[in-house]
Amino acid sequence: MNDAVADGLLHASEARQAAIHTWFAALRPGMTIALSTHINADGDGCGSETALARLLAQCGIRCRIVNPTPWPSMFDFLLGNDVEEASAHGAAALADVDAFVVLDINDVRRLGQLAETVRGLTVPISVIDHHVAGDEPVGTLEVADTAACATAELVYDIAVTLGLEITPAIAQSLYVAILTDTGSFRFSNTSPRAHGIAAALLAAGVNPEEMYRRIYAQVSLGRLQLLREALGTLVNEPDLGLSHIAVDASATERYDVTSEELDGIVEHPRSIAGTRMALFFRDLGYGKVKVSLRSTGDVDVQRFARRYGGGGHRKASGAMLTGSLDAVRTQVVAEARAYLRGELTDE
Repeated sequence: MNDAVADGLLHASEARQAAIHTWFAALRPGMTIALSTHINADGDGCGSETALARLLAQCGIRCRIVNPTPWPSMFDFLLGNDVEEASAHGAAALADVDAFVVLDINDVRRLGQLAETVRGLTVPISVIDHHVAGDEPVGTLEVADTAACATAELVYDIAVTLGLEITPAIAQSLYVAILTDTGSFRFSNTSPRAHGIAAALLAAGVNPEEMYRRIYAQVSLGRLQLLREALGTLVNEPDLGLSHIAVDASATERYDVTSEELDGIVEHPRSIAGTRMALFFRDLGYGKVKVSLRSTGDVDVQRFARRYGGGGHRKASGAMLTGSLDAVRTQVVAEARAYLRGELTDE
């Protein structure tokens, strides 16, 4: 890669730079800001939060991470000793903040138990995100672009645009975020710019072998045992290109696994040759079922997920439905069949 190409890949668009300057102009040294992301935070949410917290600390701004669900243990190493993680305090941790920044979502409902409190906040609320905005956007001040491979790409642009230092710890957080959200640079959101930024982060001190080990090579025995059981529920409908799988409410307890260890299970049905849409149903045990949706080719699962109040990306989305596992699976599979046949209209 020559220098001109490299510079082009790492250069944020004028529109992004303008949005970043507008967003940053609302912040002041001495502020305390709460950062949050969606329920069941993933690598992009956690990586973007920890990177932004450290970047804003360089500007004299104190950040406090307040997520609607517990911080995933697999990303504990991103916190270090210098990032305040106060999710366990719930809405109380938002009481004295000067601003609220939401990363990796733009629908207040995906803030779960924090949603009602956030609706009532009187402090400035802003959004840094790469998804299509939901039906109830969180804030009006945005650094948002659906063309970004991950929210971390936008956080990277914040660092470069504002002339902030990308330390090894910040680079690690951004790399984990991009690595996980692109499926190890395999998904369709893997752009040339994603690789360019990854190269810059490696140059800033990221050890790719260590990141692989931490994210992908520390699977518990229980996770494999749960996967074996889940594969027993696999249904493949080759005539439609539909594959689906399910996990019941007691599985995590039986196999002593955490909720984040279920990440990636939906990739197994998606990997079946000929599959166009893959569904993973997880019974949460209190009348709610989480549905993860993945697709290949031209199938838009984000549009399908919006039928249930969900969202995400064209090829990777999610939704939460009320009901029993069997009832939700029956309903969603039936409608997925109709969707793949082109029989459903947008609602």
